[in-house]
Formats: sequence, structure tokens, C-alpha cells
Amino acid sequence: MRDIESILRESGVIAVVGLSDRPERPSHAVAAYMQQKGYRVIPVNPLLTQPVLGETPYADVTSVPEQVDVVDVFRRAEETPGVVEQAIAAGASAVWLQLGIVNEEAAAKVKAAGLDVVMDRCIKVEHQTLESEGKLAGRRMPTE
Repeated sequence: MRDIESILRESGVIAVVGLSDRPERPSHAVAAYMQQKGYRVIPVNPLLTQPVLGETPYADVTSVPEQVDVVDVFRRAEETPGVVEQAIAAGASAVWLQLGIVNEEAAAKVKAAGLDVVMDRCIKVEHQTLESEGKLAGRRMPTE
């Protein structure tokens, strides 16, 4: 299991499940931040029909036509098992359940499949903390 620092350092593409097209929503603000920090952010939301943050949205993780490193989940805890199945099927390396989202059964399934899992943590907050400590210097970019 990689730690949060390693996940953020080694990842380039983040699929954000539940990404909203409304800038005032937490999912949008977090995704915009991660995009500004050099990550490729892919919107995953079946209700979206127009690009969000300049990226084409997809109905589910398995529909994303490129390799996804992290599946960042902004859905209720009871909806995470289905997202976990998609993340495993898509070959993601990590599943990140945002602040307030805990599902031990889904986490166990992620670990059993050999993926990293983070629960009940905000990817933006964790990135800000590590960046302020100078721990993300030299992070590989998606195009490298």
C-alpha cells in the first residue's frame, strides 16, 4: 500500500466521480484545484452532457478512454461499491473516498484487488499540506 504522498506524487490522471458542473460545489472546487496543480481531471457523472473544466465527461469510470490513476469519489458511501467495481475494471491504481465518505466493505474490496485506498480525506487538503511541506517537488506530470 502506497501512502498519500506516493499516490499524489506518482499519479497524473484523476477521474472525479460525481464531479459537478457548478463551481460552488465542493467536487468542482477540488477538481479545479487538482487541475491547476497539473493533474489531468476527468469528469465522471452520467448527468453531464457538456465539458467541465475543459474535459469531456463520461457516464462511468469504465467509459474513460485512457488510463486513470486515481478514482476520486464524491458520492454517498452506499454508492461506493459500484464505483469500486468500475475502478478495478478500469485498471486504476487507487480509489480515493472524499472527506466524510467511509465504506469499509468497499475499501476491503479495493485492497483485495491490489489498489491503494484512501477514505474520509480530501485530496485537495492532502495535496495542499504535502505541497506546503515541500514533499511534492519533483512529482511526475501526466505527459512524462
